[in-house]
Amino acid sequence: MPSTAHDAVDTASAEGGSRPWTVAVLGPGGVGGLLAALLSRAGHRVICLAGETTVRALNEGGIRVRSGRFGDFTAAVEADTALREPVDLCVVAVKHTALDAALDRVPPAVLGADSLVLPLLNGIEHLDTLRRRYGEDRVAAGVIRVESTRVAPGVIEHGSPFAEIDLAGRTARPLTGLAAVLESAGLHTRLAESETDILWRKLAFLAPLALLTTRYGATVGTVRTDHREELLALVDEITAVGRAAGAPLDPDRTLAMYDAFPAGTKSSMQRDAEAGRALELDAIGGAVLRAAKRHGVPAPTVARLVSEVASL
Repeated sequence: MPSTAHDAVDTASAEGGSRPWTVAVLGPGGVGGLLAALLSRAGHRVICLAGETTVRALNEGGIRVRSGRFGDFTAAVEADTALREPVDLCVVAVKHTALDAALDRVPPAVLGADSLVLPLLNGIEHLDTLRRRYGEDRVAAGVIRVESTRVAPGVIEHGSPFAEIDLAGRTARPLTGLAAVLESAGLHTRLAESETDILWRKLAFLAPLALLTTRYGATVGTVRTDHREELLALVDEITAVGRAAGAPLDPDRTLAMYDAFPAGTKSSMQRDAEAGRALELDAIGGAVLRAAKRHGVPAPTVARLVSEVASL
């Protein structure tokens, strides 16, 4: 049975969860910047890895967070263009479209023998890339549920009333300590047995959200009312694909999450489209279609919406 976050915290002292960690954050954007600030505020040493403009801004002014849940605060962090010393944890929080280039900032030999790598990316295919580079026993599977946006270098707006992380995987360093570190920063953290389960549960929610909000330029509230027929079709198709891949998805649970989500929420893909940035369409919709092809599961609504978003 999966451990709970409470169990993880209770047993974490033996794994180093009771002492400050040194944490590198690759990509201090909406997600990475929020985690960096929260971890720093909790007493951990944080090194943000980014381009020169962002590095300069963070070294001069830290990270400013505006959040209904965590309050408004500024956290001091270190920043550099590359990792130059071993760390306990490296959080990978860049967009999938920038992953390959960003990994040059974290040479495998620098990480440290006991370092953990925690990717918090969209999609399901990045784990193979990271494990080939950093080793099977260093890389955990992680997903985060949060709405958080970088509005300027070092300025983060956290809009959701929650920030939750699921962890899974078999690493040389037990994940109980990592769970405790994340909990110490205020991030509700759960340990699960199956990384396939946590990755597909997020994708089953994220893919319809990203595709529909981006295709129609609409918020979650509009999608779940005006485009509900397409939402239902997407959830059904992705549930079938995920089940074929080994994840026990529940479409009713996925739909309940949509109905409970803040109505004004936008997806990160929608925000990228509005800003003219590259879209994570291949990492999200493309990953579903590749899995559907592997398992012989039809996904016509996914295919149509991926094509329509690509044409925007």
